[in-house]
Amino acid sequence: MLVAVSLTAVLVTLIPAVQALARAARSVEKLADTLSREFPPTLEAIRLTGLEISELTDDVSDGVQSAGEVVKQVDRSIGSAKKQAQNVQVTTRSLVTGIKAAWKTLTRKPPMSGRGRGGDRLSPSQRSAISLRDSGLDDRHSGVYGAGAGNGESPRLRNGEGSGLPADAGDFEEVRSKDS
Repeated sequence: MLVAVSLTAVLVTLIPAVQALARAARSVEKLADTLSREFPPTLEAIRLTGLEISELTDDVSDGVQSAGEVVKQVDRSIGSAKKQAQNVQVTTRSLVTGIKAAWKTLTRKPPMSGRGRGGDRLSPSQRSAISLRDSGLDDRHSGVYGAGAGNGESPRLRNGEGSGLPADAGDFEEVRSKDS
């Protein structure tokens, strides 16, 4: 009897525990159903969001790279524009200088002396070279001026040959000192 009463007491106390376990099992079953219905779409949405973020990152990096290329191109264009502006400035200065020189030449008064325009502009050594050439010292080199004229050579030879000046450097200095 004692065993039967003990068993009955255990069964009476065990009934609420089994009911609580049954309720917990149903809650777990409902949770599993909810997770099986909601979890895959959520995971799919998270995966799609990750793909979209990576695509946006690629687009942003492409945009930044494109913007960098545009900045470089604009920088090159600005440099080119600066060079062109400098060229225009140099050309303008040259043109203005040329116009001033032409104006001065056109408006210059004729020289007072009867020697002409070129007489005043020759240095003493140039005048002596002309006077030596005119004095007949140039006769020994008379063929020099006609010899190389047709083939593009300069009529003057190296080291003063054919210039009408004495070949000896000392003679040249002597002539120069006489002019001074």
